[in-house]
Amino acid sequence: MTTTTANPVLAVPPAAPDQAAAWFAAKLAAQTDVADVRAALLLADPGFTLVDSRSLAAWRQGRIPGAVHLPTAMIPVRGHRLLDPHRPVVTYCWGPGCDGATRAALALARRGYLVKEMIGGIEYWTREGFPVQVGDEVHERPADPLTAPVAR
Repeated sequence: MTTTTANPVLAVPPAAPDQAAAWFAAKLAAQTDVADVRAALLLADPGFTLVDSRSLAAWRQGRIPGAVHLPTAMIPVRGHRLLDPHRPVVTYCWGPGCDGATRAALALARRGYLVKEMIGGIEYWTREGFPVQVGDEVHERPADPLTAPVAR
C-alpha cells in the first residue's frame, strides 16, 4: 500500500499487520517498563535480577531497592560473580535520554544472558513515585501526575 499525503504520520504508510505484530512482539521481548518492574519486585520472587548499569556516583545518589550495581564496563569482570546465568536480567540506567541500559543489555546478551531493558530508567521510576534507596534509607516522592495515575 502506497500513500501520498501531507500528513507526517502517514507519509510512510503503517506496516502490514503481520510485520507490525512481529516488530511489537520483538520489542516486548527486549523491553519492559517501570510499572511492570515495580509490580514484579513486589512479588516474593520477581523472576529476574535487576541491574543498575550507571556509575558508582550515580548508584550512591539513588537506586532502585534490590538492584545489583553492575556498570557495563564491569560486566566482563564481575558479571559472572553477581548474576545467575539461568536467571533473566533487567537493566536500567538514567532515563530515556541515556543508552547505558541498552549497552549493558547488549553486553549481557552477548555473554548468553536472557535480558530485557527497563525503558524509562530511574527517571521514570521516580516520576511514578516508586521508592528510591540512598545509602540504607528508602525514600518515596509523590508521583508526577503527568506520568502516573494519581488518586483523587
